[in-house]
Amino acid sequence: MSCGEPHETDCSEVLDHLYEFLDREMPDSDCTKFEVHFEECSPCLEKYGLEQAVKKLVKRCCGSDDVPTDLRAKVMGRIDLIRAGQAVPEHDVTASHDVTPAPQEQ
Repeated sequence: MSCGEPHETDCSEVLDHLYEFLDREMPDSDCTKFEVHFEECSPCLEKYGLEQAVKKLVKRCCGSDDVPTDLRAKVMGRIDLIRAGQAVPEHDVTASHDVTPAPQEQ
């Protein structure tokens, strides 16, 4: 997605890091760059608004569910491995929990 106009911060960079912006997991200087971009680029602003609405909906519908402590630790450990650029185990982190897989069509 792009409006076709040149921007100081490219649309692809904004969209690639949109969730980091939404979650405020980026430096303030990058947040400022994204805010400037949204003022200039209505397609990216629209995408931001949509993702923000989805995030709020998920929080409202699922925000009260407790996550088992061991599952949270496994997921956070996997995220740390990915951020460090290390190999990530192929097994499913939810395998030790009662997670019923979705039925597959034949």
